[in-house]
Amino acid sequence: MSVKPTINESLHSLQNLKKGELFLQFGKPCTTIGMLKKGVMRGFVYDNEGEEITTHFYQEGDMVIGSFIPKTNAAMSVEALEDCELTTADYAEVVSWVNRDREITEVITAQFQKLNNQLQSRLVTLLNLNSLEKYELFLDEFPSLINRIPHYYIANYLGITPTQLSRARKQFIDKCK
Repeated sequence: MSVKPTINESLHSLQNLKKGELFLQFGKPCTTIGMLKKGVMRGFVYDNEGEEITTHFYQEGDMVIGSFIPKTNAAMSVEALEDCELTTADYAEVVSWVNRDREITEVITAQFQKLNNQLQSRLVTLLNLNSLEKYELFLDEFPSLINRIPHYYIANYLGITPTQLSRARKQFIDKCK
């Protein structure tokens, strides 16, 4: 006797991305939602001078989206920083199951809350903290990423220069002695 997959399982497929490949591209419709199973990704936008600004890091267990609303244009690009494995699904179809499937509703709600908390924390960080405090908060929020991603992405995410990050790292080490 075969076991019929649940609605949740039948919505998803597996996608592999190589380091440097884009999962989502800024300005293109958000039609896919992903759950990162393996690897690290970053969200980024371009400023007025065409420079990349890292807006978010995604790690294992994170939902990867480019907009909170399906089929609207992605607010950022999302790039694989390592070879990645994701389960993906049609974003609009997943959202259509919210409030009809308890498991999907709980996952989407929890992941949206997590993303919202991270965005609020980042805003407060950028506006109110010095380099050392920003670095310490980064370590609290993303403890497993410090040795997995280039430090220039971390500095960019924190809104500081690589030199300021180096100084903050030294201050942090001295503080821990």
